[in-house]
Amino acid sequence: MEFSSKLLENAVYEMSQLPGIGKRTALRLVLHLLKQPNERTQHLAASLSKLREEVNFCRSCYNISDTEICEICSNPKRDKSVICVVEDIRDVMAIENTAQFQGLYHVLGGKISPIEGVGPQDLNIVPLVNRVKTGEVKELIFALSSTMEGDTTNFYIYKQLEGLDVATSTIARGISVGDELEYADEVTLGRSILNRVPFENSIKAS
Repeated sequence: MEFSSKLLENAVYEMSQLPGIGKRTALRLVLHLLKQPNERTQHLAASLSKLREEVNFCRSCYNISDTEICEICSNPKRDKSVICVVEDIRDVMAIENTAQFQGLYHVLGGKISPIEGVGPQDLNIVPLVNRVKTGEVKELIFALSSTMEGDTTNFYIYKQLEGLDVATSTIARGISVGDELEYADEVTLGRSILNRVPFENSIKAS
C-alpha cells in the first residue's frame, strides 16, 4: 500500500496494530477521523491517553476499574460467597448482561497455553486461591471457554484447591465447544450459569 503522506502512513500502521484491524480498515478509519472536526479527534486521543495512564485493576478481582475496588466487588448486594472465574473483562461484561449472576468475579487475565508461552505463573491464579483460603468463598464457577486451554486452566485451578472447603462447578455446555463467552447470546449464557454442574462431573464426562 503506497502512501502520499508519511503522517498518514504512520497513523494507518498504528491503527492496524489493533486486533481485527487490517491495513484497509485502518486506512478507512484514519480517513474518517481526518474528516471529523478537530475537537472530535482530540477528544478521542485524550480519552485513550487518560485510559492508559489512569485505569486501575480491581485489587480484589482484577477487573478493570476506576478505583482500587471495582463497583461489583464493593456492591453490598452481591453474593460474596460465589465467585465466577473468567478469562478477561469481556467475559465479565457478557455475564453481567445476562442479569442472571449476582456473585463476584475473578479475572485470570488469560488461559494456560504452553504453545503461546502462557503458564500458571502468568495468570491471576495465586490471588484466586488466596481468596478461597479466607473461608468466605463457598463456590467457584469456572466460566472459561470450552477449549483445550480453558479446560486445562480449569483443571489446574481445581487441583490447587484440593483440601480447601469450596465447591467447584462449571457452566453448563449450552455454550458450544470452542466458543468464547463474549459471542454467546445472553439467554444461552444466562442459562448456562443457572444450570451449572459440579466440576467433578465435567472431568468424568471428558
